[in-house]
Amino acid sequence: MSETLHARIGREAATRRAAALTSAREADGRLYAGHFGLQQDPFSLAPDPRYLFMSERHREALAHLLYGLRGGGGFVLLTGEIGAGKTTVCRCFLDQVPASCNVAYIFNPKLSVMELLQAVCDEFGIAVTARSGGAPTVKDHLDPLNDFLLRAHAAGRHNVLIIDEAQSLSADVLEQLRLLTNLETNERKLLQIILIGQPELRELLAQPALEQLAQRVVARYHLDALSESETAYYIRHRLAVAGMTGVMPFDREARRRIHELTRGVPRRINLLCDRALLGAYVAGVPRADRAAVDRAAAEVFDLPAAPPSRAGATAVPPWIWGALTAGGLMLAGVAAWQWASTRASGPPVTAPVPAVAEGSAVPAPGARTPSAAP
Repeated sequence: MSETLHARIGREAATRRAAALTSAREADGRLYAGHFGLQQDPFSLAPDPRYLFMSERHREALAHLLYGLRGGGGFVLLTGEIGAGKTTVCRCFLDQVPASCNVAYIFNPKLSVMELLQAVCDEFGIAVTARSGGAPTVKDHLDPLNDFLLRAHAAGRHNVLIIDEAQSLSADVLEQLRLLTNLETNERKLLQIILIGQPELRELLAQPALEQLAQRVVARYHLDALSESETAYYIRHRLAVAGMTGVMPFDREARRRIHELTRGVPRRINLLCDRALLGAYVAGVPRADRAAVDRAAAEVFDLPAAPPSRAGATAVPPWIWGALTAGGLMLAGVAAWQWASTRASGPPVTAPVPAVAEGSAVPAPGARTPSAAP
């Protein structure tokens, strides 16, 4: 009875602790936001459009997508490292796509050929019926899709298929996508396909077996990471949107270190800045310095923590090193002069060393030698 009661109390306590931890995690952002004079968490990973930051690279990537949309068919390629902002560019692109465009978006590309065709038809709202009474075939998907594209073209509408994480597409699926671009009229192709993926996508399309597809790419852009100055602008932008009115919570050295550790990748910047601000809040300090950034990086990126400085160790001022160097040169000059003088005056004259009988004690240097008895 007592053991059962203790077990129930233990479970209830564990439940309360778990609820408290969950509440603390949810409140962490709000707590440190108030500490730094912010209205909300500035470095959340949620794709909040208010925090949209379009660097020069992002604007160039968007321009390539829009150009491809006007290209009249074929493939448009957008690649970039994980967290570089490809999804951000895609969202901006979707906001600027004209209302006269039908858009299909596929975010899970690990599909077979049949699953891909079914997903495309589902996105465009096309009903697929198996003519043979069994499972739908490739032709059962392609015929209604072609009819849909032709009707849209006749109505003056364009059709865009966007595939995210396209580096995961198999060669068979890529070949089927190439065949979809064969759907065309005498004036233009009926389907524009945009492939978004990591750098491996470029390597995939460089294979000789996919040369025909590569030749149909009408626009391509690789989204690089942010520069050091752009990283600083990015941090300031997100803090400003979050309501920053006081002092920047990251000093210059901290911002440089953030860029060095994150390599200018926006998602990594968000992770590191969020943890650094939380650490500064817990420590009760108004700013996150380089040391706080290093500690945060050790937690977020699983990096080795920087070794603490030795207690009492003091940095040597540069002028001392200069004085030591100058003194060393002076002593070397004096020694060289003495050596030259000795060489000029001949070998030094030394007093003869008296022989010491075997077994007798050798007097220490400077010690008196006792005189012999008369």
